[in-house]
Amino acid sequence: MLNLAVLFWLGFFAAVASFWWQSDLVKNKALKIASNHCRKLSVQLLDQTMVIKGIWPVRNESGSLQLRRRYNSEFSSTGEQRYHGVLTMSGKILQQVELEPHVIP
Repeated sequence: MLNLAVLFWLGFFAAVASFWWQSDLVKNKALKIASNHCRKLSVQLLDQTMVIKGIWPVRNESGSLQLRRRYNSEFSSTGEQRYHGVLTMSGKILQQVELEPHVIP
């Protein structure tokens, strides 16, 4: 027989697992977007990594809550210097891509 504490912990772990899974999907989509953006600008995305730097709730156009995530990455235009880039996702939708000023080869 399940008591209330067991149901609470099962629900808690299910919520954590769901959040982790959704976050991984959004991060993979952000990595693909960053890679495509870098390819269009003829720069190289370094280390193929996206590091999350912020996550907060926001309202979308229809008024429902979703999470906005901000990812940092590094890229290079010449292969010698590293530059920083920032990508912002709202839910699974790209909001903004910012690249630090860099040398154009």
